[in-house]
Amino acid sequence: MARVGSPETASLLSGHSRPSTLQSTRNNPVFTLDTFSSKDFIVKDFVESLSDSTVGTRRSAPTSGGSGAQSSQAFDPKPLIRTFEHALSRLKTLSEDLQERENELSASVRRAEGQHNTNIKSREQELERTIASFHRLERTLDGDGDEGGNAAMRIGERLEELDRQRQRAQDAKFILQCWLEVSERGDLSSLDDVRKAGGGEGKVRCAHIARQLLKISQRLDGSSEAQNGTPKTNGVHFPNGVNDVNGVDSPTGSQRRAKNNKQPREIIEKFLEMLEKDLLKSFDEFYRRQNFDGMRECAVALQDFGDGNSVISLFVNQHQFFIDRSQLVTDELVVDSETWDRLADPDTEPPGVEPSLQSLIDEVKVVVQEESFIIKRAFPYHEEVLARFLQRVFQQSIQQRLEMVLNKADSISSLAFLRSLQASRAYIAALVEDLKAHGLTEHPEFVSSVTAAMLDQQLDELFVPYFTGTSYIEREKRNLGVLFEGLLFKFAIYHSRRRKVHVQSNTYLGAISARSKEFISSARDAYMERLDSADLQPGQKQMLLRVAGMHQNKDQSGPAEIDVTDEDGQLSLPFTKRMLKWLAEGVGRGIELAGGGSETPKEIRELLHLLIANMGEIYLETALNAAIDHAAAAEANTKSEPDLSYIIDLRTAVSVLHLMLTTIQTLLLPLAASNLTIRRDLEKQTSNFTDRMESKVDTVLQKTIDAALAWTAKLLSAQKKTDFKPRDDHNLQLDQLQTSTCQSIFTFLDRLHSRAKNSFSGRVLESFSLELAVGLRTLLLQHFKSYQVSLTGALVVSKDITKYIELLRSWELPSTFDPSLEVLTEIANLFVIGPEALRDRLRNFGTGAGGLQGVEKTDLRPYVLRREDSGSVGVQAVLNAL
Repeated sequence: MARVGSPETASLLSGHSRPSTLQSTRNNPVFTLDTFSSKDFIVKDFVESLSDSTVGTRRSAPTSGGSGAQSSQAFDPKPLIRTFEHALSRLKTLSEDLQERENELSASVRRAEGQHNTNIKSREQELERTIASFHRLERTLDGDGDEGGNAAMRIGERLEELDRQRQRAQDAKFILQCWLEVSERGDLSSLDDVRKAGGGEGKVRCAHIARQLLKISQRLDGSSEAQNGTPKTNGVHFPNGVNDVNGVDSPTGSQRRAKNNKQPREIIEKFLEMLEKDLLKSFDEFYRRQNFDGMRECAVALQDFGDGNSVISLFVNQHQFFIDRSQLVTDELVVDSETWDRLADPDTEPPGVEPSLQSLIDEVKVVVQEESFIIKRAFPYHEEVLARFLQRVFQQSIQQRLEMVLNKADSISSLAFLRSLQASRAYIAALVEDLKAHGLTEHPEFVSSVTAAMLDQQLDELFVPYFTGTSYIEREKRNLGVLFEGLLFKFAIYHSRRRKVHVQSNTYLGAISARSKEFISSARDAYMERLDSADLQPGQKQMLLRVAGMHQNKDQSGPAEIDVTDEDGQLSLPFTKRMLKWLAEGVGRGIELAGGGSETPKEIRELLHLLIANMGEIYLETALNAAIDHAAAAEANTKSEPDLSYIIDLRTAVSVLHLMLTTIQTLLLPLAASNLTIRRDLEKQTSNFTDRMESKVDTVLQKTIDAALAWTAKLLSAQKKTDFKPRDDHNLQLDQLQTSTCQSIFTFLDRLHSRAKNSFSGRVLESFSLELAVGLRTLLLQHFKSYQVSLTGALVVSKDITKYIELLRSWELPSTFDPSLEVLTEIANLFVIGPEALRDRLRNFGTGAGGLQGVEKTDLRPYVLRREDSGSVGVQAVLNAL
């Protein structure tokens, strides 16, 4: 750091230096204002520098004394005092100078501020005058009331009109110049110069002018032919605003054109052709170099050539995607047989879209998105180009591959075709939605409404041939009909044979007579003939045979083997669910493909008819008719115990009916809601079918009850008279529970009710049990009127009645049946109690708690008469009282 008094700060202001009287000025430090304005100035160092010189002088003074002896010298403060006085004096002088300079600067600042304020006020006044002038001008331009008007707009329109007129005049002048050249000299050198030197704009202008020249030539040729070959040029319409070409046809020019009046037109047409080829070539070169600006200039120029069709065709036809795909159109579909088998199998999930079609669609998605960027930058009319490109993609590439896939699927089976159609449409529809979401030329915005409508139209046109008229629903019906027929083939054979062949046994699934094999063979042949007549493919025939449960011989030369068992004639819930699953798949496919249009209710009506005809009539109603036949046979059988095991199948029948109605109510009817007439018709048809099936179930139950009661009556009629009136010498087993008749009836009815309980529930089971119980009670009341009962036999009667009551109580009958059980208990008491107790009981019968509802005293008289002691005085007194 530089200290005060160093050579760097040794300059003094000549007018302010004063020498000290105590010490030479060379010993006094000197400093200026620069010393204190330095960034390195430190007060402590400054003070130390003032004393350094004095202290150093004192240390260097000679010492007194002899022989080298040093004598100490007392401190002398005067040099320091003088130094500091000199410094203070100098600082005071500098302070005065600084104050003087500060006053001068302050005065200068005040003068500058005054001048600035004056300038600001002057500028404000000028700005206000300018704004006022602008407002006056604006009011003048806008006008006030009816006298004024929008002068600026009128001036602008006038200037634009003048500019257009100027441009039209220049274009007309150049067109006339070109026409003179082509008509008199037979060339278009001026126009060709514009083409060569004008760049993109020049080519656009060149094409426009050449088109105008061609129109002039066409008009002149037409006028010449109308005037018998006399040329006429006056009044020719020029599209650029020139209405007359006066003086163009000089006599010399007319003679030359009369000699060869087609030459200008041919020259112009050749020039246009050459210009178009040149522009197309340039466009192709720019496209290969990805020069989008050059492509756009060429596209603008070529827009005058057939509205740009040539350049659009060049862009689309020469696209590498179509060149590569054109070589793959004829490629065979490479799909393993397992995939096609899954596609034709109704019990497996479809494998989805065909791989080659999927690959094509995935590639289309990428290519269209990439090309949309190029189209947007290369064409001013990009929507039209995009539409042509997409049409070519859908109508050529996708349609050709789609037809190949569907034709192959149709050669497999109807179901394979329908599944392929559904999967293909879903995948292509997803492509359309992806393209819309991407935006294409509007990316990242959504596509325009025109492009969206065009995409939807292309999607619809791809599948129009497959949905014309009723072709689609007929395919669905035919597919479901064939599947239902195959699944129910053995069922139909079994029940046809059951109706035609005499049943040797009285069991539900009786033995088949000798004609069974012959009948099965004829049914098999008839089914195979139907498969052959349906013109089905071998793969579909094999699938239908598998569905029908028939096995083709290994060499496939002989007829299919068929083996019908009793199980094939029973209803099956798995079969029912399979049929409903097939139906649901068809309905879902129809909704997805048809889109839930106005034809949907009609198609649902066709499917409902198909369901009722197959599952309802062929399957469920046939099984119920078989149950009715078995019930009638059991009712008519009086020789052996009837086999009532068929009621177990009624549970399956009720479940099938429930599943069928649930499907109709939740799946089919809501889809027909848009057509009120069809919906009401379907509801009525469903209601009639349901009533018919429920009536058949009721018939089966009633015949079952009648058969059970008939067999019970037969068992009761076999009751031995000695059961209730044993001989005196008969060794009666008092520990025996019931009679054999009672045991047989108990076993028979308990088994019947157990089957019914496993088959029904709710009100159906309750009604069945109640009616059977009422019938049994009636038989028992009549039964105990027919046998003489001894005192010992009364115990047997009481045990039998107790067993019957036990049986009825196990059926969970309604509480309204309890009085009937009490009647049976009371009848048992009539045989057990003595005459005195009998008289007392009958005396109070019908009054208070001892009476039975609906039973009179006279109703008990027949039972009292069957007592062995009915001739005794006590019993006769009771009878007389009754």
